[in-house]
Amino acid sequence: MRMQQPGLRAIGPDVLILAVVLLGLGATILSGAQAMHYQWQWYRVPAFIWRTVDGESFPGPLLRGLTMTLQIAALSAGITLLAGLVTALMRMSPSWAARFLATLYLEVVRNTPILVQMYLFYFVLAPILGLGRFAVGVLGLSFFEATLAAEVIRGSIQAVSRGQWEAGRAMGLLPHHILRRIVLPQALPLMVPPLTGVMINLIKHSAIVSVIAIADLATEARNLISDTLMSFEIWLTVAAIYLVITLSLSVAAQLLERRLHRARFP
Repeated sequence: MRMQQPGLRAIGPDVLILAVVLLGLGATILSGAQAMHYQWQWYRVPAFIWRTVDGESFPGPLLRGLTMTLQIAALSAGITLLAGLVTALMRMSPSWAARFLATLYLEVVRNTPILVQMYLFYFVLAPILGLGRFAVGVLGLSFFEATLAAEVIRGSIQAVSRGQWEAGRAMGLLPHHILRRIVLPQALPLMVPPLTGVMINLIKHSAIVSVIAIADLATEARNLISDTLMSFEIWLTVAAIYLVITLSLSVAAQLLERRLHRARFP
């Protein structure tokens, strides 16, 4: 008699538990809406994403807000990685001044709210430097997320064996050559999983730029709610959009991690 595998036996209870949780969540939302005498208007949501008027199609407010969010996230991601790498190298520098400045930056930023930092950028630094709202949003977001990226990069570099540095010095390579040619290629596979988390947080935290009147996805959603009073439909749609973006990023990072692992261990 053929024995059933344990993994197959576990499918039934898992599916049941998942179904119960999802049904419970849906029932909670529906009961809350019914208690408020809420009238669902899902049929209006597609027009907020893409609409057609007189045979001409153009993006709706949510799609325009999503485009702005992706622009901010893309620029902030590049600045975050660069600033994180510089900060990590300063933390590992033999110069006590560089270590002090990097540590001061990390401690101050990590222990203050990102909302306060965004307001400081907008009301204090922006007038001094002549920056617009978009630049302030990108820099304020990058300034915060770089502290998380810096610790990830520093930990990954330090995880590479010290023997790699010694071997590079024995070959007559300069420290920056050792870092670029030997250490970073080995540290990169270690960075990918935690840096994915940093990038996902960056995308979610990008909604903070709405406080300085940038027309991102969160701002457009609030404007639509003010005009239509469709709180549930709009916020659930926005949450689904963010979920699709972050899940896509996670899948891409997993594929990149596997590719780097195969390249390192063929």
